[in-house]
Amino acid sequence: MIEIEDVERNIAKVSGGTISKPSRSMTVGELELALLRRFPREDAEEWDRMGLLVGDPAELVKGVMVALDPTASAIDAAQKAGANVLLTHHPAFLEPPAVLSPSREIATAPGANAFNAVRKGVSLMNFHTALDVSREALALLPDMLSMDFEGVLVPAGANTEKGYGQLCRVRKADDPFTLERLVARCTAVFGRPPRMWGEGDTRLERVVIANGSAGNVVEACVREGVDCLVCGEVRYHAALDAAQAGLCIVELGHDVSELPLVAVLARAAVAAGIDSSLVSVFEQGSNWTTHESTRL
Repeated sequence: MIEIEDVERNIAKVSGGTISKPSRSMTVGELELALLRRFPREDAEEWDRMGLLVGDPAELVKGVMVALDPTASAIDAAQKAGANVLLTHHPAFLEPPAVLSPSREIATAPGANAFNAVRKGVSLMNFHTALDVSREALALLPDMLSMDFEGVLVPAGANTEKGYGQLCRVRKADDPFTLERLVARCTAVFGRPPRMWGEGDTRLERVVIANGSAGNVVEACVREGVDCLVCGEVRYHAALDAAQAGLCIVELGHDVSELPLVAVLARAAVAAGIDSSLVSVFEQGSNWTTHESTRL
């Protein structure tokens, strides 16, 4: 999937191995506060759940595992690695679970993950939409796709420097740059063939990049006359209407577009004071696959 080269060379991209090196004295609560200074709660959407959702803020940090999603397998991997904090982009829940109990059917029992995390001694912490609009996140995908970031298309509240939809300009060295070339670049960078809406030979100059769900960024792109939107995912009818209006769309996959944010979180944990040897990354780039069709 994505090589997270900057999750520095001394931060392990593995899910096993017991963490034994002692950390400097930092509690789970202190780690949360340090990360909140970097990803402020006021930057998050009102409906979002972020920060420490499960765990004891007074417990000392023994190790941090970083992942996109707080899945059952990620919680297990954190415990096995000796990490007592699972730091993720997505939250363990948006609405608090009505019941906290073990279950094999996690999909129908959202409290099971929280229960297992408590039982295994793993705190669950995430920064979701506050991370989405952070300066580090906004610059990340444009840099990966070799485009010049000019600003956000949909500001987050009154702050025009943070928001959704990174408005980018195709570099002169790439001109002429077509939709087909952009799709090829996305495939090379992310390791997955994306879905393409539009004619491959369409010339592109202004491109908007939005990780995760595109939401109202689609309408803003049409309104502003943007040539193409690169996003994690977009609702079918919204994409259909936008394509009819002349907007090209490249759908990477929700998780594919956000896996690079794991690197941002890992670096943030180290910057907060956690020794890099105590930070590991749980690989979640193979949750789904595609296979070429064989015509008989």
